[in-house]
Amino acid sequence: MKRRPVAGEYGRFYAGYVDLVPEEDILAAMIAQSVETERILGAIGDERAAFRYAPGKWSIREVVGHVGDSERVFGYRAMCIARGETNSLPGFDEKEYVRSAPFESCSMKDLTDALLLMRRANILLFRSIAPQTWDNVGEANETAVTVRALAYILVGHERHHLRVLRERYGV
Repeated sequence: MKRRPVAGEYGRFYAGYVDLVPEEDILAAMIAQSVETERILGAIGDERAAFRYAPGKWSIREVVGHVGDSERVFGYRAMCIARGETNSLPGFDEKEYVRSAPFESCSMKDLTDALLLMRRANILLFRSIAPQTWDNVGEANETAVTVRALAYILVGHERHHLRVLRERYGV
């Protein structure tokens, strides 16, 4: 899709993610990001993946697991809204999801592979969406959101966490 979302297509709490994505061709951005993510995460070994930059903060594994969970949730929301879902889609408590997930027992390779496979599936989903469907509006987490905005939120969310990994985790 060749148009960025505008204010009103997503909740204010997602503005920081959308702002991290200046590209207009979101599919090209998703593909390029996958290459970058694979390069960055592929270089992190299992021992390093247990690192936390401060007590109580997520480990690298947990950050990657969280990004994977978010990829699933945002992709699901986009699919539902693209298919005309009129019911409100639930929010999710990312802290509880990480707390409840077995990420610490997963290898970095498995976490990375899962994230990249989910991204590939989402690229195929967004590629299949008819041009007019990108404007579909649904409700997720009690907030109106378009299919287009969800694509940008996906990219911006991952960009945010890759930056955190670089700046706070030394990745």
